[in-house]
Amino acid sequence: MKKALCAAAMVAAVTTAACAAVSQQKLADVAPYPAAQEGYQRHVIWLPQQADEDLYKLEIVPGQLMQTDCNTRAMAGTLKERTLEGWGYTYYELSDVQGPMSTMMACPDNSTVEAFVPVRGDGTFLRYNSKLPVVVYAPDNIEVRYRFWAADTVLKVAGKE
Repeated sequence: MKKALCAAAMVAAVTTAACAAVSQQKLADVAPYPAAQEGYQRHVIWLPQQADEDLYKLEIVPGQLMQTDCNTRAMAGTLKERTLEGWGYTYYELSDVQGPMSTMMACPDNSTVEAFVPVRGDGTFLRYNSKLPVVVYAPDNIEVRYRFWAADTVLKVAGKE
């Protein structure tokens, strides 16, 4: 029992140290990414290292907190991949944000709640790479969120017909 508790404590300490090391890096130490243009903000995502990063994907989910009702809402936008000249590093720029768009159902209770309304568009699934930061330039009123997707290590065989 003591060994299990000690092992759990060690895993927690190593994980905490790894996360702390990731968050202490500075973008200027990696490369001279451009400052955000007027009306835009630069968002930086530092990914934790994974054992097999080919099994992971990163999904960028830009959006905005707003009052919503029972209708489904979304915004549209374009996430463009850009290259940092002279370095070859990739960064992303969100543009052409439109909306929100909504279904037009009648909401019986007319209540509203604050919810995150995502910007939908192509190019939001990215290769997972913990060696470089993911830099996203987005309009000032847009928040950039993200999540990881992990693949199963077992490949399944497709049937033949």
